[in-house]
Amino acid sequence: MFVDESGFSLIPYVGKTWAPVGQTPVLVHQGRWSKFSAISGVTPTGRLYFRVHESSIRGPKVVAFLRHLLRHIRRRPVMVFWDSGPHHRAKVVRKYRATQPRLEVHRFPGYSPELNPDEWVWSHLKKHELASYAPHDVRELRRGVRLSVMRMRVRPKLIRSFVAASHLYD
Repeated sequence: MFVDESGFSLIPYVGKTWAPVGQTPVLVHQGRWSKFSAISGVTPTGRLYFRVHESSIRGPKVVAFLRHLLRHIRRRPVMVFWDSGPHHRAKVVRKYRATQPRLEVHRFPGYSPELNPDEWVWSHLKKHELASYAPHDVRELRRGVRLSVMRMRVRPKLIRSFVAASHLYD
């Protein structure tokens, strides 16, 4: 399981598009930085686990996500690979890991996002699924993100391609 976090705001990622000559497309958005955070996990077999949170991801939210993973992946050990962010090293996370014999955690080397396939999930989600999406409020943005994640979940081949695109096997 490869785990990473990201944030979403009402400021859209402006994607490239086609338009008639001389008619530049205009993207109108709210211009506010209202946002929320999300944490996800990707498996090499093409499964995607995802949780959304109103506030920033901190230690307790990481523990909640690990509980979520252990609840959905039963009867097998769970190996988690993630970066060395401060929320992953939090005391509450270390205490929780010590109580879970099925949970094995590994860290990626210092600043190496190219090794984490979950970075490709965020990139695809923001640059393809939600490109030029300009919601009116956070509620609409959350709904758009959830629908996009649902579209990605039914495409395990796409998720496996993120694992293949990472530099894990180089």
